[in-house]
Amino acid sequence: MLLPPFDAATIVAVGLIVLVAYTVFGLTGFGSSITAMPFLVVLLPLKFAVPMMVLLDLCGGSLLALRTRGLVAWRELAVLAPWVVAGMLAGVTLLVRAPERALLLLLALFVLGYLARAHFGKPHREPISRRWAPSFGTAGGVFTALYGTGGPIYTIYVTRRLPDARVLRATMGMLILMTAVVRLTLFAGTGLYAQPGLLALCAVLVPLGFLGLWLGSHFHHRLPAERVVQTIHAVLLLGAVNLLYRNLTS
Repeated sequence: MLLPPFDAATIVAVGLIVLVAYTVFGLTGFGSSITAMPFLVVLLPLKFAVPMMVLLDLCGGSLLALRTRGLVAWRELAVLAPWVVAGMLAGVTLLVRAPERALLLLLALFVLGYLARAHFGKPHREPISRRWAPSFGTAGGVFTALYGTGGPIYTIYVTRRLPDARVLRATMGMLILMTAVVRLTLFAGTGLYAQPGLLALCAVLVPLGFLGLWLGSHFHHRLPAERVVQTIHAVLLLGAVNLLYRNLTS
C-alpha cells in the first residue's frame, strides 16, 4: 500500500535522493540537506521537505555525533549556539509566512553562491576571531531553519577555528544534531508535522539514510577528497540550475 499522498515513482525518487544526500553526510560530516533540498522540492512542497529532512538529520546526526563525540570542540559550539538559535527563530518565521516561490528562488541562489565561493573564492587558512561568531551563527541559523542548508555557512567559520579535520567533522556532526533538535521543537510547535504522510514517509526513508551514512563513513578514507568534492559540487550545480529554471519559467 502506497503512502498517501505519494505514488511509487515519487517514493523511489525521494529515497534515492536521501541515499545520496546521507552518503555525502557520511563523507563530510555535513551536506545532507544542501545536497537533497534542490531535488526534493521538485517532488515535494518546501514546507513538507524541510521538516522531513529534520527528522532524518536527527537520526543520521545522532549516529555520527555519538561515534565521534570525544573529538567535539564544545567551546566553539558554545560560542555559536546562541546566535544559531536566534537565526533559526527568524528562519522558521520566514518558512511559515513567506511565499514558497520566493523561498525556492532564494534556495537556488544560495546554492549557486556557495558553489561560486567554493570555486572562485580565495582560500583563507589563517585563524578567524570569535567576534565573527554572531554573523556566521545567525546567518547559518536562518538557512538551517529555512532549508537545513546552514552547514556550509558554519563550516566557513569552524574550518578557520579548527585545523584538525577529524575535530572539524565531529564538531559539525554534533552541530547538525543540535540544530535538528531545535528545529524539531520549533516545527512541531507550528504544526508542520501534522501534514498527511510526513511521518510515514520518514519511517520509510530512515533506513536509506542510515545506509547512506554507512557508505559515506566507509569510503571516508578510501576516496580522493578532491574527487569527492568535485562530484558533490556537480550534483549541487545540477540541482540549483534545475530549480532556478523551474522557478523562473513556472
